[in-house]
Amino acid sequence: MSTVSHGHDPATLEPVVDLCDAVAVLGSFPALAGVTMTVQRGEIVLLSGPNGAGKTTLLRLCAGLVALERGRGRVLGVDLANDRELVRHRVGMIGHSNGLYGDLTVTENVRFWGRTVGASESEIDLAVSRMGLDGRLAHLPVSRLSAGQRRRTALAGLVARRAELWLLDEPHAGLDAAGRDELDSVLKMAATAGATVIVASHELERASKLATRQVEVIAGQVRKVVAL
Repeated sequence: MSTVSHGHDPATLEPVVDLCDAVAVLGSFPALAGVTMTVQRGEIVLLSGPNGAGKTTLLRLCAGLVALERGRGRVLGVDLANDRELVRHRVGMIGHSNGLYGDLTVTENVRFWGRTVGASESEIDLAVSRMGLDGRLAHLPVSRLSAGQRRRTALAGLVARRAELWLLDEPHAGLDAAGRDELDSVLKMAATAGATVIVASHELERASKLATRQVEVIAGQVRKVVAL
């Protein structure tokens, strides 16, 4: 996946995610109550834990979408306490919603996201092709796509944006068996090309086959880390 390329020697870089006693508050509730976690470039990390454990908030913290209230946190070398908005254009997050415009075509959606980082038309076309969406599909409105095709369109947007950190919240939800297999292949290719992937999932058997480590989150804290 040549469109995910960052031109750095991973051995010389600090961790992509480096959190120490990180606290994030939603309203008055500490959704993260002191998370310590390190993720290296090229890893695929599985976040597991029950509903309400803080997995989604952890992803949003890494995306610069939730404020770091206490503790220390750096993502892609950026201090989350002071400059979290600088992280946002370097990461891509896909939640339960794909964040697509239903009245735009596949290519138009991917172009919208790619242009935020100055992606060329050839890069946009390559991202669409990498996700198996070229040909007739590229010109269909997203509203006419299957759930799997919409998910692939969102992933193509991450590729076109050259996202260095992929943050995925239950990415297999709503996909059929073929779509799930295809998603797994895409994530492996992204990691091989140098991107870092963090996946929150309840589908532990499937996701653990992808991941290098499983991080269990309970009550807003990391309770266990298991090498896979």
